[in-house]
Amino acid sequence: MRLRQWGRDLAMGVRFAFAGGREGWMRAVLTAVGVGLGVALLLLTTALPNALAVRDDREAARNDLYYGDTDTEVSRSDHSLLIAQSGTTFRDKNVRGRELEPEGPRAPLPPGVEKFPARGEMVVSPALKDLLESDSGKLLRERLPQRIVGTIGESGLIGSAELAFYRGGQDLAEKLGGGGAARIEKFGLSQGTSEDMDPVLLLLILVVFVVLLMPVAVFIAAAVRFGGERRDRRLAALRLVGSDSRSTRRIAAGEALAGSVLGLVFGAGFFLIGREVAGSVEVFDISVFPSYLNPSPVLALLVGLAVPAAAVLVTLFALRGVVIEPLGVVRTAKPARRRLWWRLLLPLGGLAMLYPMVGQGRDEGDFNQYLVTGGVVLLLVGVTALLPWIVEAVVARLGSGGVAWQLAVRRLQMSSGAAARMVNGIAVAVAGAIALQMLFAGVESDYTKNTGYDVSLAQMEVTLGDGQPLGPSAEKFRRTEGVRQVYPYSGGYVGERRTDPVLGTQVTVADCASLREVATLPSCRDGDVFAVRGADYDTDTQKLAKAGQTLYLDPSYEGDVKNSEVPWVVPSDMKQAQTRPDPTGSERGGFLITPKALPAAAGAALEGQLYLKLDESVPDVRDLVRNTAATIDPLTEPMVWQSVQRADRYTAIRTGLFVGAACVLALIGASLLVSQLEQLRERKRLLSALVAFGTRRRTLSLSVLWQTAIPIALGLLLASVVGLTLGAVLLRMAGNGVRVDWPSVLSMTGVGAAVVLVVTLLSLPPLLRLMRPDGLRTE
Repeated sequence: MRLRQWGRDLAMGVRFAFAGGREGWMRAVLTAVGVGLGVALLLLTTALPNALAVRDDREAARNDLYYGDTDTEVSRSDHSLLIAQSGTTFRDKNVRGRELEPEGPRAPLPPGVEKFPARGEMVVSPALKDLLESDSGKLLRERLPQRIVGTIGESGLIGSAELAFYRGGQDLAEKLGGGGAARIEKFGLSQGTSEDMDPVLLLLILVVFVVLLMPVAVFIAAAVRFGGERRDRRLAALRLVGSDSRSTRRIAAGEALAGSVLGLVFGAGFFLIGREVAGSVEVFDISVFPSYLNPSPVLALLVGLAVPAAAVLVTLFALRGVVIEPLGVVRTAKPARRRLWWRLLLPLGGLAMLYPMVGQGRDEGDFNQYLVTGGVVLLLVGVTALLPWIVEAVVARLGSGGVAWQLAVRRLQMSSGAAARMVNGIAVAVAGAIALQMLFAGVESDYTKNTGYDVSLAQMEVTLGDGQPLGPSAEKFRRTEGVRQVYPYSGGYVGERRTDPVLGTQVTVADCASLREVATLPSCRDGDVFAVRGADYDTDTQKLAKAGQTLYLDPSYEGDVKNSEVPWVVPSDMKQAQTRPDPTGSERGGFLITPKALPAAAGAALEGQLYLKLDESVPDVRDLVRNTAATIDPLTEPMVWQSVQRADRYTAIRTGLFVGAACVLALIGASLLVSQLEQLRERKRLLSALVAFGTRRRTLSLSVLWQTAIPIALGLLLASVVGLTLGAVLLRMAGNGVRVDWPSVLSMTGVGAAVVLVVTLLSLPPLLRLMRPDGLRTE
């Protein structure tokens, strides 16, 4: 009987939502839009695991390189394919490239490719094709001049914006082994076993997901309460015709249920639209195909059940302190002061859940996922509980001021809860962002290492392939626009025997100016030879540095007789040099030799390297260097020097945070705009009456701005306190000292304020329309 009564009351609420005239439809649509935006982001979140899994599967399916030991070496057959990496970089974007040379009619085709490109032809991804055909791809066209004969299908790409190509190769068999080419019989080769995840990185992932999803839940909870004052007046009319208080609340819950179900429909539509848009969008170099974004059926069902249930519960909770009587709603009188004690229990409970893991660090095993999630959720929910109390306490003490100020303050004093609800979501987002920024800044040094490269001396390095002459190559780079200085080096190894030497050391060949960058020389002229002292792990140089002894460049090992060993006699006038860190940060040992002191045949036994100092003011100087390198050897890709290097997994998590934060910020802006429009719509008649009585539009606009600015300022202040507290606890959990990253705190707070400012500006045109005198008309 009770369930039947519940069903009748909820059904009546649903009818009120859809059959209540224009006002009912407006409220239902606004609620549905607000809920739908949150549902769309939740569906996107449920689709992320599948999208990442598909990207990994596509990457694995096209993998063409062995990692780890292989039992057998692939020999030439009708099924074999020669492949070489020929990828490049264009304006900080990676371009995946391969050269293909089939050795038989049944050689394997790469995924997404229908036919092997011939020499001088290439198959490219759609994004690369668009880039090459555009004006901005002029420099890249010089590096990839081959004729485009097809595009790579979706099965061969990991994202819609990926830049990739396959081009026809020739004589790749000569580059097998150390030359950069390999022979395979299939794609999708094993990539080895994955390493265990660092506990601190797992902590980062947990906190990132909680921080990104909490604002969504807060916005959905706020959206189902749109139009609360008008709804309560309708409920008072129901009491007048005989409905009891419990039935009235259930009818209100039914009305919210209708809006949330319509929001599910809107959310599905927003998600499908966003899913298609995602195919043409790249965020932080991450892109996906629309087909990747398929939500998990179980998680999507959970969202479909949780959102309507949450709408009903939130509505019943919101009405717990509202007395709806036949002649009105008691809430229009001065409400009872909010209690503080239970609001403090939420953040204190969160701290209590996190405290047992303080000091655990990465050495004490994995963090308890449930305690971490529960603790962070309680702390962030504490923001939503404390903010209404703070807004009420502050606005009650605000003094007199101008007309706009008085209108704003009085409105806030009458409905501080609605003002707090509007900014709850952004306060939660900012608090979580501050905590995450502190955690990332605190642990960054653990995942960042100094490369040792002297970026003041050089900014790029080019390694030449076998058989590439060093001198002419260096001259080409000297003639390249934007290259200030070239430091050419040839390197190799020398031993006391032609095959399987017992003693061995390093050999570096360069001119005197370049040699002075790698060692301290007493004096130098072309024809000199130096034995280096003081290098770490170099124990053989002094044993080999005996005048008249014959040494062999590029000796053979383990029976691999190459017949390319070059004899070299140690000169009697050899000098001593002291090692020093070279431009790469390492110490070179062995012999330093100027070009005249080496036999002409030694060039083939050495590998050439060039360090380039660039003029950074020249536009696209790095791409000009890459174009020059491509003319020397298409398989050569210059390396850009960096002073620091971050761990790949840490960088991936940080990138994921930025992508998620961009989506949440878009939701924040859209939801705030919908909430602002809903509040303005509720005050339409009041605004029109004030204008009719002579209030200036400028004054009303300023009052609306103050009504937004005061709660936002209080919300951002509270978010900063909670964010700093949560960040400090997370840092202590990770075993790091507490250090406040003030620039990040200020930037996150500034972003939150900027979003609110943009939303306020966008709401001004509707506000001016609502101030027209015809707003006094009623039905």
